Amino acid sequence: MSDEINALAAEYFDFRHRVAPTSAHLDGDYRFAARFEAFTRAAEDEEIAEDREFARRATAIDEGLGQDDRLTRDILAWDATVRADLLESRLAEFAVNPISGQQAMLPVRIPKLSMPSTEVAQAMTGKLHGIGEAFRSMADRLREGVAADRTPAVFAVRDTIPQLDAWLATPPADDPLLNLAVPSDMADAAAWRDRLRSVIEADVRPALVLYRDVLRDEVLAHARPDEHAGLSWLADGAEAYDRSIRLYTTLALPAEQVHEIGLNQVESLGAEYRELGPQVTGSADLAEIFEALRSDPALHHTDAAEVVAAAKAALARAKGAMAGWFGILPRADCDVESATSGAVAYYFSPALDGSRGGTFFMNTSEPTGWGRYQIESTAYHEGIPGHHLQLTIAGELTSIPEFRKRAFIAAYSEGWGLYAERLADEMGLYTTPLDRMGMLSADSMRACRLVVDTGMHALGWSRRKAIDYMLDNSPMRESHVSAEIDRYLVVPGQALSYMIGRLEIQRIRAGAEAALGDQFEIKGFHDTVLGSGNLPLPMLERVVRDWLGASD
Repeated sequence: MSDEINALAAEYFDFRHRVAPTSAHLDGDYRFAARFEAFTRAAEDEEIAEDREFARRATAIDEGLGQDDRLTRDILAWDATVRADLLESRLAEFAVNPISGQQAMLPVRIPKLSMPSTEVAQAMTGKLHGIGEAFRSMADRLREGVAADRTPAVFAVRDTIPQLDAWLATPPADDPLLNLAVPSDMADAAAWRDRLRSVIEADVRPALVLYRDVLRDEVLAHARPDEHAGLSWLADGAEAYDRSIRLYTTLALPAEQVHEIGLNQVESLGAEYRELGPQVTGSADLAEIFEALRSDPALHHTDAAEVVAAAKAALARAKGAMAGWFGILPRADCDVESATSGAVAYYFSPALDGSRGGTFFMNTSEPTGWGRYQIESTAYHEGIPGHHLQLTIAGELTSIPEFRKRAFIAAYSEGWGLYAERLADEMGLYTTPLDRMGMLSADSMRACRLVVDTGMHALGWSRRKAIDYMLDNSPMRESHVSAEIDRYLVVPGQALSYMIGRLEIQRIRAGAEAALGDQFEIKGFHDTVLGSGNLPLPMLERVVRDWLGASD
């Protein structure tokens, strides 16, 4: 590896961890344990400037680069550029997020922080002060948005206020931020917890009150109604959405083209439902199939422990089969845990130091919301052969810089997760036709996302129109659809990454199969896709093309 690009990559990785210290901590990098993410406009300006400078320095390196060094240079320049572009849209001015906002995710993330030593544990007082400062800064940014007529959607404000109220109603001694492991070398854990509780009472709680009050008293009256919830209703919304599409798909796709791709995918799924429907629901009529999957109590779970147990069973089957399809296998293990907040399901990578394995969470706050047919496809997406293989293998590679191991490039990562759901079918992992129907149900959600995300953020759709479209074209319940639509509204463009990414991976694989014919070997393809870390899709195609050249 070129010394120059290697040094720049290491510097960039440090920068990314410095501006995201909680993510760094989750990764097992404890250098910034006393810090929390900064949300001031000044911090945003500084991050933009540093991103631009990293991109400039990367593109200036052009001598003595081998194939992999060029890939490192190009990924770094791309990553820094798209991040800076999106930050310049100043989304923080209307960033109220009841799905994955700080008030929703901190009770999940903070207890997952490893405490390997007393030194790291003592640094948590600084992180808690940083959390207080973050909520005060978030309130300031929302005030900026109100002054500039850039406000959040009203549902986001209304749903976030009760979350803050519920947190504030928790006795300080039971605050979720205190739910931390005690280091083995700590002499006086009680005194440590007392110090943390004092910071929560003196700093974090007042900041939560301020943020809640600003939402309730200053932002709510100016929030955008459901009819105008998408970016298209902001003066600079079209540009912000284009930047979001580039970040989350890694492709320069017009919103209208993404919309059309979604419509075509929804139509093609109809034929698959009609073929499988008679075995599962006794009908080949789409509306009847959807209604049965949505409403039949026999097809839904009722117990949270049962949901997790079913996911664990699916994960165990996948673990037993993966060696037949992958040459590179992860060393770190994967497990399933229950959660009661956050997204429906989500994955945490193993820590860099091995202190924590990979974990995917199933949100079991409403167990009846989980169809029995949804568990296996979710386990294969979040666990094996999905995110656990993709993210853990990347983290365990020794031939690439750290930032390439840990970069989260949504179209690659989520595209692989959705590809894994279909791959699981090839691997024979779905145990019943009902479980295979879950694969189609998951596809419906991701295909509909292309339609409704672009509909709301580019074509002026109302929140209600998006909900109705998903209800008409998927077996999802209205409560689930509403939550999904709200998620797309507060994180524009992210929902596009799944299906766009999967379609690109499938297209690249089809090209490789056509080029190699009988010489195509699925392990080799998968090892190539997973063996270079996280990649923008055009660079993934380049890597596979190089593999094809070496295979001739």
